[in-house]
Amino acid sequence: MRKNKLTGGLALLTTMAMIVIAGCGGAQTGSAADPNAGKQADNAAKGKEQVVNVFTARHYDVDSTLYDAFTKQTGIKVNEVKGTAEELVERLKREGASTEADLFVTVDGGVLNYAKQNGVLQPMTSQAIDKNVPKQFRDKDNQWVGVATRARVIVYAKDRVKPEQLSTYEDLASDKWKGKVLVRSSSSLYNQSLVASFIELNGEVKAEEWAKGIVTNLARKPEGGDRDQAKAIAAKVGDVAIMNTYYVGQMLNSKDAEEVKVAQNIGVFFPNQSTTGTHLNISGIGLTKHAKNKDNAIKLVEFITGKEGQTMLSQGSFEFPVNETADKPELLKAWGTFKTQQIDFGKLGDQNKKATELLNKVGWK
Repeated sequence: MRKNKLTGGLALLTTMAMIVIAGCGGAQTGSAADPNAGKQADNAAKGKEQVVNVFTARHYDVDSTLYDAFTKQTGIKVNEVKGTAEELVERLKREGASTEADLFVTVDGGVLNYAKQNGVLQPMTSQAIDKNVPKQFRDKDNQWVGVATRARVIVYAKDRVKPEQLSTYEDLASDKWKGKVLVRSSSSLYNQSLVASFIELNGEVKAEEWAKGIVTNLARKPEGGDRDQAKAIAAKVGDVAIMNTYYVGQMLNSKDAEEVKVAQNIGVFFPNQSTTGTHLNISGIGLTKHAKNKDNAIKLVEFITGKEGQTMLSQGSFEFPVNETADKPELLKAWGTFKTQQIDFGKLGDQNKKATELLNKVGWK
């Protein structure tokens, strides 16, 4: 009787063990039949939290609005890390393959070229981007693409200056504008790139002569940003200033009534229409060399350069869209078309050192 009980117990244990083994064997068999099951599960998990990480030197509210719209449409979350362009490039170099950054965003063609030369970008291939953005606003090696442009123009006091009195950047250095010119400091990348464009187009000697003439004609020591130059015109400190166009649009649409009033009383003039054209610069995006979310990053660039993204960007920042199908603000439409400088945007970076040295030499503080 004891023997039968023992035998029965062993039989039960054996049966249970076989069931467990069969269960384990079933799991192993399933894994062998579908070796990608684990990877698919990981990808599914990742799909719930798709991201693209952006290192940006653009600190504009409209950019965050664009990113939010992109996330709403695609479910891909955009994470921003902000800093100066130089800081972000150095960080990308330092972090190397361990970086989380997928895209590098900045202003100025020279800075985009600087990032390219420092080896932190890689080619970005997309038929949609090529269709959205004209060739002149794309790097020849596809390492960055322009998303918006801004013109550096002459603004003037409507009550004291007539448009027909204006003609070229060079004319601002003539005696008739002595004590009437306003401009921000030589540390401004906008001014450095303007002078860099003159070096590229006209040579260093002529660029230096122009800068020296501007210093001679200054209404005051350079100070403040572009908005401050417009305010100084309103205060009758000077009659003309060098500014980026988008500041005028932003001031006209400001919540600050005083800024609106200032902007309403200045005119915008696009210089050098009969010679080399108005200076144009860009904002742009590059795909980082070690992007871990490459597909998502390219999707974001496609969105920003598409009609919807370009319309949102231009309406929000008053920059000129690079995509011709975008709906521009009425102000930009009113300005119409204008002749622009025909130079490689990368050259602005190549000539930056000479431009900075030149500005210091002539005493442009």
